[in-house]
Amino acid sequence: MRPEGLRRPWLGGHVLCGGRRNEATVDRRFGPEEPKPRSRDCFQGRGKPHANSSRNGFLSESLEKAMKYLDEYRDPQMVRRLAEQIAHLVRRPWNIMEVCGGQTHAIMRFSLDALLPTEITLIHGPGCPVCVTPVETVDRAIWLASQSGVILCSFGDMLRVPGSQKDLFTAKSEGGDVRVVYSPLDAVRLAQRYPDQEVVFFAIGFETTAPANAAAVRLAKQWGLKNFSLLAAHVLVPPAMEAVLQAPGCQVHGFLAAGHVCTVTGMEPYRTIADRYRTPIVVTGFEPVDILRGILCCVRQLEEGRHEVENAYGRSVRPEGNLLAQRQIEEVFQRCDRKWRGIGVIQGSGLELRPEYAQFDAVRRFGLEQLSAEEPAECIAGQVLQGIKKPVECPLFGTACTPEHPRGAPMVSAEGACAAYYRYRPVASSPNKHR
Repeated sequence: MRPEGLRRPWLGGHVLCGGRRNEATVDRRFGPEEPKPRSRDCFQGRGKPHANSSRNGFLSESLEKAMKYLDEYRDPQMVRRLAEQIAHLVRRPWNIMEVCGGQTHAIMRFSLDALLPTEITLIHGPGCPVCVTPVETVDRAIWLASQSGVILCSFGDMLRVPGSQKDLFTAKSEGGDVRVVYSPLDAVRLAQRYPDQEVVFFAIGFETTAPANAAAVRLAKQWGLKNFSLLAAHVLVPPAMEAVLQAPGCQVHGFLAAGHVCTVTGMEPYRTIADRYRTPIVVTGFEPVDILRGILCCVRQLEEGRHEVENAYGRSVRPEGNLLAQRQIEEVFQRCDRKWRGIGVIQGSGLELRPEYAQFDAVRRFGLEQLSAEEPAECIAGQVLQGIKKPVECPLFGTACTPEHPRGAPMVSAEGACAAYYRYRPVASSPNKHR
C-alpha cells in the first residue's frame, strides 16, 4: 500500500490513499486556481468565454484568448466538483474501460484515477491502432521498404514498432527508402513525382484516419497512377468492444467511447452493443473535465440500471457523425476480419479495399498474403491491450522494455498504455486504481 500522504513532487502536493486528495493536488496539477465568474456550463463548449481565465498577468491578449477554450476543460474547480459528484453518486464497485489510449494518457498525466472513490476502477482498453497492428503487417512494411524501387511512406509513430526481427527505423538505416509523411496525400504526390518507383502508404488507424486514406486512393485512381498502393491495416472500434465483452471473465461494466472516432462514425454503431450486453457507453473527450464528466455519466447509468449510448462530447460529436467521411469510407473500403496484435482475429473488425480499388492493394500487388509472424513469447502486450494486466506486471517493463528500446508496441506509441505507465510511472502504479 502507498503510505498515507505520499508526496508527488511533480504535482507539487500530496495525494491521499482511499480515493481522497488534498485541495492543493488538484489546483497545482491543473494550473493555479483563480476565482472566475461562471456564466455558463463549461461542458457545452458554446457561448462567451469566461472573463478572467488568464493564468498569469503577462499573457498577451491574443494568447489569452487562444488558451481560454482549453483552460475551461482543465479548470481545477470543475475537476474537483465532478470528482465530488462521482463520489456522492457511487454506491457499488464499478469497472469502467476507457477505449482510447489518448484518454489513458490524460488519466495518467493528470492522476485522474487518484481523484476517484475506491469503488471506481478504470481499465484501459485496446484503443491504440499502432499498438494493435499485428507483427506480420509490420514485417510486410519492412519487407517493402527493403525492396529496390519502393518508397514506403508512413506516419512517424510506426517507425519504431517492432516486427519479428527489426523495425522500420532499422530498415531505413540499412538503405530502405522509408519516408515520414503527414498525410496520405503526400504519398500520392510522391507517386506522381516518381513514376518509375512504387510508392506504398502504410495505412493504419481507426475510423478517424480511414476517410483521408480513402480520399488518397480515389485521387490516385482519378490521376491514373499505377505506382501507388496502400498497405491497409485499418481496425474498427465497435467490434473490439464486443470482443472485450465476450471474453471469458470480462469485468467491464461500462465504456468511455473515443470521441474522435465517434466524430466520424456517430453514435449508432454503439447502440446495438449497449442493448445486447446491457452495458452503458458514454462518448467522451480527452481533457480532464471531459473524462470525469464521462465517468460521471457512466456511473449514473450504472447506479440507475440503465444501458444507453450517451454523448458527453457534444462539442465534437453529432449523433449521425460525419456523413461525408462515412460515404468516403463506404465507397473505397469494405469490412473484413482483422488480426489484432496480442488479441487475435476479430470478425468484421477491419477495412480492406473494395474489388474496384483492388489494384491499389499492396498486399496483392507484391504477393504478401502468406507472410506471417508470431508475437514475442515474453511480451504480455495482448493482456495489457485487453485490460487483463497492467504494464507494471510485465517482467520486461522498465528494464528490457523501455521507450528507447521497446519490445512491445504499447511501449512505442504515444497512445500506448505501457508508454503512459512508463512516463507517469509513480502515478500509474497506485495499487488497484487503474488496470
